[in-house]
Amino acid sequence: MKYLQFLIPFSFALIAAVGNAIVTLGQKKATAYDNPFFFGAFSLLFASITLFIIASFYPVKNISDYFIENIRWFITTGIGLVLLNIFLYLLYRGYGASYYTVYAVFAIITTSILLSVIIFRENMNRYYWISLGFASLTIIFFMRGRLNS
Repeated sequence: MKYLQFLIPFSFALIAAVGNAIVTLGQKKATAYDNPFFFGAFSLLFASITLFIIASFYPVKNISDYFIENIRWFITTGIGLVLLNIFLYLLYRGYGASYYTVYAVFAIITTSILLSVIIFRENMNRYYWISLGFASLTIIFFMRGRLNS
């Protein structure tokens, strides 16, 4: 049973990571354009249409209540997606996909510390703190390697 408790979230994370790699591929391979906002806008439009199509296959109850109750979180998430799309696009275009390492480690630190510990008050044990230490070292070594290349 403990194996399944690890396997399911591991699988979700792996599939999300594959999705993220696909996003990186698209951002890096797309033709460069003077306005970086259109890439994200078209990508999010395509994703939104696809998600609405998928959502139409699930039963819907009180969608207007759900929307009203969560509008601030839709806006919050939308702002996050805009920031993510714009700045990953600029990062990959200007510096290359290898800089995903820096983004990923910063994402670990901001999500694991700012959100989980400070905002959600989730418990962190020493192994989590050690992993964050190694994540921080990853940024240091990555940047050191970039300076030496």
